[in-house]
Amino acid sequence: MSSFLHAPMACTVPPSVSSQSVRGPKTISLSCCRAFAAKIPIPPINPKDPFLSKLASVAASSPETILNRPVNPDTPPYLDLFDSPKLMATPAQVERSISYNEHRPKSPPPDLPSLLLHGRIVYIGMPLVPAVTELVVAELMYLQWMDPKQPIYLYINSTGTTRDDGETVGMETEGFAIYDALMQLQNEVHTVAVGAAIGQACLLLSAGTKGHRFMMPHAKAMIQQPRVPSSGLMPASDVLIRAKEVITNRDTLVELLAKHTGNSVEAVANVMRRPFYMDANRAKEFGVIDKILWRGQEKVMAEVAAPEEWDKNAGIKVMDGF
Repeated sequence: MSSFLHAPMACTVPPSVSSQSVRGPKTISLSCCRAFAAKIPIPPINPKDPFLSKLASVAASSPETILNRPVNPDTPPYLDLFDSPKLMATPAQVERSISYNEHRPKSPPPDLPSLLLHGRIVYIGMPLVPAVTELVVAELMYLQWMDPKQPIYLYINSTGTTRDDGETVGMETEGFAIYDALMQLQNEVHTVAVGAAIGQACLLLSAGTKGHRFMMPHAKAMIQQPRVPSSGLMPASDVLIRAKEVITNRDTLVELLAKHTGNSVEAVANVMRRPFYMDANRAKEFGVIDKILWRGQEKVMAEVAAPEEWDKNAGIKVMDGF
């Protein structure tokens, strides 16, 4: 690089430097060029600069490449000396440091049902349509295959085979499919009602393992008769066939609810004549659930003293015959 800078060469100055107005550049001696450049401060040169190192090596090996260069104002000077010029990388291509990336996942995170499944939790948060039934039954089978001894937690917030306005969205067999899958499991199934458990969803809530059927304090349960799907332009004979099928499903639902709630078939059929809504306390009395989930409730109830203990602490003596 130094030999190239000290090589004898001509220097050109623009017309503004000359005292006379000329049309082209004027050639002056190298000593004049040095004197002119001595007045301009030169910034320090970094010896480790890769561009300058490449430029010096090209000047040392073939000076004619530097001297005889075509002038192209559209490209930066000397950039074509590099075989494959590398411009600045985009932010997506810049490799981040380990300290910034150490807590980031190595692969895309799984979907939410998969994360819940890892904790043995199955969540029903939609009406019982074929897609929901397929997913729930598959998750139940998978959890039993993984460990047939650990319990499965079934959280329910569903309007059953109808929407909240009563319109039918699924067949009654969707609820019966999940129920049959629950009955075939070797695991304990802990059911929890969150929000609403209506119709077939209420059956699934009551079908959990006895002693492990729970309900949130402000959740609702409701049992009702199955509804006839829209018949449209169906012939009268086909409507009659559908009506008979709905009656059969109603009788099956009544028998299963009576089995899991401990009530008689007549009692369940009587309350199902019209929609029968239950809050947490009423659902517990009816036998749909066993406990109401309230944080700290068990501890509070365990610390409550018996009536006899209250009387003794208050100095009240209980007389015989009272």
